[in-house]
Amino acid sequence: MRVMLYTGKGGVGKTTISAATAVRCAELGYRTVVLSTDLAHSLADSFDQPLGPEPVPLSQNLWAQESDIYFNLDRYWNTVQRWINALFAWRGVDELVAEELAVLPGMDELANLLWIDTHRKSGNFDVIIVDCAPTGETLRLLSFPEIARWWVEKLLPVHRRMAAFLRPVMRTWIGMPLPDDDVYDSVQELFVQLDDMHATLVDPDVTTVRLVLNPEKMVIKEAQRTYTYLNLFGYPSDLVVCNRVLPPAVRDEYFAGWRESQEAYRQQVRDTFAPLPMVEVPLFGREIVGIPSLSEMARELYADRDPTEILYRGRIQTTEQHDGEYLLKLRLPFTQKGNVHLLASGDELVVHVGNQKRNVVLPRALVGLPTLGARFEDDVLIVRFDRQGEVNHGARERR
Repeated sequence: MRVMLYTGKGGVGKTTISAATAVRCAELGYRTVVLSTDLAHSLADSFDQPLGPEPVPLSQNLWAQESDIYFNLDRYWNTVQRWINALFAWRGVDELVAEELAVLPGMDELANLLWIDTHRKSGNFDVIIVDCAPTGETLRLLSFPEIARWWVEKLLPVHRRMAAFLRPVMRTWIGMPLPDDDVYDSVQELFVQLDDMHATLVDPDVTTVRLVLNPEKMVIKEAQRTYTYLNLFGYPSDLVVCNRVLPPAVRDEYFAGWRESQEAYRQQVRDTFAPLPMVEVPLFGREIVGIPSLSEMARELYADRDPTEILYRGRIQTTEQHDGEYLLKLRLPFTQKGNVHLLASGDELVVHVGNQKRNVVLPRALVGLPTLGARFEDDVLIVRFDRQGEVNHGARERR
């Protein structure tokens, strides 16, 4: 079983890359399903075939689906939603409006995660490919299992006992419907399933997240930020896909400035994400729509390689707490040890080691903290941050 998530800034071509990967996996004989988690679906447009909320067969070994929030709610949250509708009805909310309001924030991301888990446990597929929503939504989606575990372990038991005590009083005197045991059982079952899902997502032998970007400044910055948080949450990454690169055949002077800009940014991507491998996909002279075109793109993307191959193992950057300090550990293989120079700039830390430079987007907790120095241990650069600066920074913010 392989689970591959393709994410990146909106408009970089995640859907097309995901679809092309799925086509290639199916051609290699893997039973493959590609799932779109973006509310603004375009996977059906990419295949040029209608899709539904459940997997639709497209060709031999290939299925695709575009998740639908209302279908997902009925499948996973039916018991909970009935209680929410009853609660809104008690408040006098119109039935149609109540159904819309019952779609609570985060439910769509959660339901999409559950589809991944459903496919994994079904045994019907060898490969699950996820065409993720833009990066902000993806990070919320990936962090949901951790939040769910805390909710189940800490809050749910207390809330359930309180509801059992108050339910007769609230129904008799106020008429307010409190959740019954079926609702709590449903929520607990779903969150246990999410915990299983989290174990899958952080398993480097099963799951990898692949970053899709274009050689453009804002896109690269967004990809850096995403990669920082993927490392922070412990989600393994193994590939950067640089999409829409001008091919050598384009020699028109009109594109000269664009080509020069792309060359500089392509090198920046290599330097920023090394040792993660990077593959480049050319800008095609036509729209990539339909399985034959997607198969052609897959050949450019993977050549003779198997897309399910894990292309990199290990986390390039981690953040730890130790003895009143934050330690940012940055793996810099093949880098000659030399003088280390650090420069904080906004939410970035610019690291110079010898003649090598790395721009690291910092986790929010480290932004603005003073550095206490840096050292090398084997091929890992360890940068020390003063946690006391966190207290001082918070005091300054309050003043």
